Amino acid sequence: MTARGPLVVLGTGLAGYTLAREFRKRDRERPLVMVTRDDGCYYSKPMLSNAIAQGKTPDALCLATAEKQAEALDARILTRVEAVRIDRQRQHVEVDGESIAYGDLVLAIGAEPIRLPIEGEGADAVLTVNDRLDYARFRERLQPGMEVTLIGAGLIGCEFADDLAAGGWRARVVDIGRHPLGRLVPTALGQALAETLAGKGVTWHFEDAVVRIERDGHRLRIHTREGARWTTDLVLSAVGLRPRTELAAAAGLAVGRGIRVDRLLRTSDPHVWALGDCAEVEDLVLPFVMPLMNAARALGATLAGEPTPVRYPAMPVVVKTPDYPLVVCPPRPGWHCEWRLAARQGHDIEAHCLDPEGTLRGFALGGAATQKKQVLAKAVPDWLA
Repeated sequence: MTARGPLVVLGTGLAGYTLAREFRKRDRERPLVMVTRDDGCYYSKPMLSNAIAQGKTPDALCLATAEKQAEALDARILTRVEAVRIDRQRQHVEVDGESIAYGDLVLAIGAEPIRLPIEGEGADAVLTVNDRLDYARFRERLQPGMEVTLIGAGLIGCEFADDLAAGGWRARVVDIGRHPLGRLVPTALGQALAETLAGKGVTWHFEDAVVRIERDGHRLRIHTREGARWTTDLVLSAVGLRPRTELAAAAGLAVGRGIRVDRLLRTSDPHVWALGDCAEVEDLVLPFVMPLMNAARALGATLAGEPTPVRYPAMPVVVKTPDYPLVVCPPRPGWHCEWRLAARQGHDIEAHCLDPEGTLRGFALGGAATQKKQVLAKAVPDWLA
């Protein structure tokens, strides 16, 4: 199944390090090399969107340095370098002038923020937070009393809005949808979240979009599609991520929305594998922690000689909005179901996504109803059995 040359992992995010840890549980002998564009610090990426109110610095988010990780994993970790080319015939990957041989190569290179076509001289001031170094740049610019305009009311946008409000900053959120989390939850839950955060000082601009940003002294002037205007101090875009596929495509690997892999997480080359935000597993691109952890456990076993297809059970997502707790278990794309309210008492809401036969395919819970997460998750069919 796998070669016995070095195992080379591109990426030291949650996917790369979790895979390395799972692999080392089973194989302590095979050489392991990890390559990263950043400093190789081990941290939990989901913590980025709720660290501001807690006053956490970028350094405080670092759970272990690259040196500590190298020691724990018995690995060679190359930091602040870029993988520029995969030579599949020779089984080498070129990294900033160095050619590294591999028996197996794992792509855990993640995803990059989607950039919107915004006009104006202030468009280059739009920030994104996709890693710890991005978070450092954002925190450096964020001063007391500032107003932050967030583009996108999806998962990350809502988490940042709640976190900023909790920390005493003013937050505005602009989104093309009619309510927050429009792709994840039914209207009742989205409205409950919007009302709760509005009560904490968050201003919403729904069914609108930022089209132009101009500089206004040290501030930025926002222009929206629907004609709204205001000045703000910082703009943070949270409109989603796009899997990094360029390196794989240049090497002739099959790509779609992500790097295409089978249930063993093997690409179209038998010695190249992919997992995490960059991977597409049976048409599924899942930028969440639970799928990543399942994939890392399966691939760690496979690379250690125990072929293990990845399995995706129902995987509820906990939305980190403490002012209005939310849990979402969305239906798998392609499952035909409709949202129906199962129970509601104020903002304590339980919604089910039911197929035509009445089978539970997903659910969304708000407020005190989030306590039913485990019970309902057991009733939802596996995404990949």
